[in-house]
Amino acid sequence: MKSTSTSLTATDGKRLAVRSWVPDAVRVLGSPAPASASEGDEPRAAHDGAVRTDRVPAPGSPRAVVQVVHGMAEHSGRYRRFAAAACARGLAVVADDHRGHGATIDGDHERGHTGDAASWNQLLRDQDTVRDEIARTWPDAPVILLGHSWGSLIVRGCLARCDRRRVVGAVVMGTAGDPGPAARAGRLLALAEARARGPRHPSSVLESQVLTPYNAPFAPARTVMDWLSRDAAEVSAYLADPMCGFTCTAGFYRDLLAGGIAVNARRAFDSVPRDLPLLIVSGSEDPVGGAGKGVSRVATRMRRAGVHDVTLRLYPGARHELLHETNREEVTHDLLAWVEQHLPEQRRAA
Repeated sequence: MKSTSTSLTATDGKRLAVRSWVPDAVRVLGSPAPASASEGDEPRAAHDGAVRTDRVPAPGSPRAVVQVVHGMAEHSGRYRRFAAAACARGLAVVADDHRGHGATIDGDHERGHTGDAASWNQLLRDQDTVRDEIARTWPDAPVILLGHSWGSLIVRGCLARCDRRRVVGAVVMGTAGDPGPAARAGRLLALAEARARGPRHPSSVLESQVLTPYNAPFAPARTVMDWLSRDAAEVSAYLADPMCGFTCTAGFYRDLLAGGIAVNARRAFDSVPRDLPLLIVSGSEDPVGGAGKGVSRVATRMRRAGVHDVTLRLYPGARHELLHETNREEVTHDLLAWVEQHLPEQRRAA
């Protein structure tokens, strides 16, 4: 497996840090595509945005690309273990560090901050930027989106915009159901705090309202983040990581809550392509997903909206971070098996 780090320029000029992991025989992200790809010998995107993958992968291309969209107060580097398993199957993994996160942070003033003005739609465009680079590097490779937590909302936002450029499936992991009036009240509080103290103000008030209650079901708790996983070592590693667990800004919470409201609106469900396969996974004890209830409602609403292939999987006893849970090997196997099953026939393992 080869690992690389690079930077892309977002549509508004912001630098985005991107990590990629590829099998040894695959070109790294950002490498020029072979000349044949520009001469028409390789499959191209159809006019409706879907990728034509009616041939085996071209030399130097992966069988498919998993585009990982990480959660809040973490970073793309935490997905290396998953990427190693994916690369062993001939898949590439690409993940950016979102605004205010990881190596995309250009100074302490940016930590946990998505933008001074409303930035939910910009976060969606950032994923388009990453996917454009995937397309330039591997013109024939289909893409599976995989979003965790906050990232699952971003993925759902991309699907709701009918952005199917190259996307042949999506994994929605650790997502949240309809937040109801509480999210609307929280968003108003975030807007008020941004006006009063500035959008870059680290909001301990909103953190206490949005995140702190998640730990209550696990009292007496060893740490304030026990809701992440049953694996104490994984929780400790998260707390020890300087790029994790920071307090996000009022501007971040404005965008988080706006996104949660947007993707749970009826219009968002109705806008998801009917033929796009979806895998929705969560821990049965994940408080973000309402201990399975909110996640199940998301799956039900997808089906009612007419999406044909919706798979829901709840892992008994698991908490929020499935890829850092005690059963993470089971979860990783299941995710990659689902990806395999939903690749075009020419891309599946023999």
